[in-house]
Amino acid sequence: MIVIRFMVRSRPGRAEEVMAALKDVVPPSRALDGVISFDIGRDVTDPDLFIATEVFEDRAALDRQESLPEVARALGVFEQCLAAEPEATIFHVSSSEPWGD
Repeated sequence: MIVIRFMVRSRPGRAEEVMAALKDVVPPSRALDGVISFDIGRDVTDPDLFIATEVFEDRAALDRQESLPEVARALGVFEQCLAAEPEATIFHVSSSEPWGD
């Protein structure tokens, strides 16, 4: 399993454009085979910061998600709207269990 934490910071006044681009990525990403979960949220203390938590069965599922046309469009929006380069961390997880069990 692969877990990715992806973070982007919009330029002041450009957060709504970034949010619209990210919003377009979510439904097709969630529909792909091998995508366990795909969530994007806005930081509760910084409205210009967006954080995605993405969980994939394997690298093939991640590659399918990254090849979506909506991802390419979002990257195009990022070129004009981000204050800094996106940050991402990839975690390779060997096991997981539900919390509280």
